[in-house]
Amino acid sequence: GLAASTSLNCSILQLYYPKEGWQVYSSAQDPDGRCICTVVAPEQNLCSRDAKSRQLRQLLEKVQNMSQSIEVLNLRTQRDFQYVLKMETQMKGLKAKFRQIEDDRKTLMTKHFQELKEKMDELLPLIPVLEQYKTDAKLITQFKEEIRNLSAVLTGIQEEIGAYDYEELHQRVLSLETRLRDCMKKLTCGKLMKITGPVTVKISGTRFGAWMTDPLASEKNNRVWYMDSYTNNKIVREYKSMADFVSGAESRTYNLPFKWAGTNHVVYNGSLYFNKYQSNIIIKYSFDTGRVLAQRSLEYAGFHNVYPYTWGGFSDIDLMADEIGLWAVYATNQNAGNIVISQLNQDTLEVMKSWNTGYPKRSAGESFMICGTLYVTNSHLTGAKVYYSYSTKTSTYEYTDIPFHNQYFHISMLDYNARDRALYAWNNGHQVLFNVTLFHIIKTEDDT
Repeated sequence: GLAASTSLNCSILQLYYPKEGWQVYSSAQDPDGRCICTVVAPEQNLCSRDAKSRQLRQLLEKVQNMSQSIEVLNLRTQRDFQYVLKMETQMKGLKAKFRQIEDDRKTLMTKHFQELKEKMDELLPLIPVLEQYKTDAKLITQFKEEIRNLSAVLTGIQEEIGAYDYEELHQRVLSLETRLRDCMKKLTCGKLMKITGPVTVKISGTRFGAWMTDPLASEKNNRVWYMDSYTNNKIVREYKSMADFVSGAESRTYNLPFKWAGTNHVVYNGSLYFNKYQSNIIIKYSFDTGRVLAQRSLEYAGFHNVYPYTWGGFSDIDLMADEIGLWAVYATNQNAGNIVISQLNQDTLEVMKSWNTGYPKRSAGESFMICGTLYVTNSHLTGAKVYYSYSTKTSTYEYTDIPFHNQYFHISMLDYNARDRALYAWNNGHQVLFNVTLFHIIKTEDDT
């Protein structure tokens, strides 16, 4: 395998920072800084009909039209210019003749001479006009030549651009995108290295609450669920998209059969999992049918502020999901109030396996799972950081130091979404998103 560090920007963030023209799909670097899995490609709809090429063709057409118009003007000018040259010669001859007549004016009658002199004076202003006309004719010829040269240059550029088969290029981009997505699948799991952000999506609700999307939903399904407060509520609001959530356009509301406790709910594969108020019972509620599909007591789990996070709020039982599946994080008397991690069967809610950690639940600000590893923050207030992690794969822990910006000073919900590769947070009445940077082991075909 090849080690690589990559910053994974979730698709949700692209909603707030739309890109034009060029799109960066993903990037990865090895410890020496060499690029491993990077692609920058134009969006598909720009690939087959490149805007710059279209503009170039339009410009070339305009130049060709101008060239044709100048050609017509040039022909007319050349015709008129021949007439003007002939007229100029006649006028110069007439002027010379008048000089001769003036020298010998004694032989002519004074009256006839005066009449001819007046006609000559009328024609004299035409001479500088004719001189300017000749100059303009030369400029038109030069302009015509410059247009011809420009047209040749543009034609060359067009031929150079046209040398690429856009359909072939489009297929190459699609192939590259497919290969990139295969690479991304190998980058699914990794170790948390950095948290950046947040991006504030919306300001709404009380100081405490939860909002989420379904990590197992299809790419076209971007529903958002919103659950305000940590107690005395059982109304879930649904929005068809992130944009609808931002604008406040609800698509549906659900009246749950039980009130929830805390803010640590999760939507997973179309169902809502939550802790029933004043109990250690976990409820699985189907949004499609509006019914409870399963409920089960989490054995020995503390509830109702016996083992909450540092901020309280009946946050004893934290339900979460990652790339591996569904989890419950809580504490028991049997484990001295320290955090217990249990992997749950998503259908029956049975505990499939549990891990006892040594981290006190009441000293944890929040926690979230990424790739089977639990990451625990040391506070819900300003200065909070990811301080502790526990790997269910190796059953080992380590102390970490991964700071993040608690922009609005109080976090009452922090959950990882594997599809978006982002942390959803409720930050003192602000719904925000954090980006995560993971350290990956990229599996190659040579690995066994």
